[in-house]
Amino acid sequence: MEIIVEHKEGVCFITFNRPEVFNAFNKPMAMAVQNTLDACEKDDTVRAVVLIGTGKAFCAGQDLAEVTDPNGPELKDIVGQHYNPIIKRIRAIEKPIIAAVNGVAAGAGANIALACDIVFAKQSATFIQAFSKIGLIPDSGGTYFLPRIIGVQKALALMMTGDKISAQEAEELNMIYKAVEDATFDSVVHSFVNKIAKMPTRAIGLTKKAVNESLSNSLDVQLGLEEKLQNEAGQTKDFNEGVEAFLEKRPAKFIGK
Repeated sequence: MEIIVEHKEGVCFITFNRPEVFNAFNKPMAMAVQNTLDACEKDDTVRAVVLIGTGKAFCAGQDLAEVTDPNGPELKDIVGQHYNPIIKRIRAIEKPIIAAVNGVAAGAGANIALACDIVFAKQSATFIQAFSKIGLIPDSGGTYFLPRIIGVQKALALMMTGDKISAQEAEELNMIYKAVEDATFDSVVHSFVNKIAKMPTRAIGLTKKAVNESLSNSLDVQLGLEEKLQNEAGQTKDFNEGVEAFLEKRPAKFIGK
């Protein structure tokens, strides 16, 4: 079983489960992740999604045994059919998607994490743009997200050298949201996702959409989009509940609709 899927209190945990190869991706694993993300998008009971790995790694990127297999998929198909659809789904699904980086995140594994909305990492975790080590370029959205997150020069340096950086360094670079002590990592992540899953996740999804489009919009276009999405948010049950709870001075009970 390439991934483990668990549903807990409105959160879908997708666990990469190939620990013998540090959760490196092959075709079956990529297809399983795509299908599970599709299911999460359609399932109203899923209010948030968490990606995490089994064992010592988050994800070591591509399983090179598949690349070198004469009967395996071609490199262009691996990028175009395995990884690109995952990145597009992560960005398009209007629900919060959190990467819980429990160990090394290398190559496509690092960039899948960076494509998520929020990234937590264990203090012992590391991030590696490993592509240059084998004569490739960063894929899985790496050349898109990393320069936007940390700036062009620092992104290029990490991509060209393939240097390993710690979770603490990643936090200092604003590459991730938070580096967490290993001993408290699971409890911190679970507390955060349980909190966010109980929030007005429809509005959070619309916020994600607005931020996505802001990366290429002019100010005028973005203001128009905000107007449109705010009107949409204002028609949700959660907006009505939030206003009523505020006026009645009680905690709101949001349902994500």
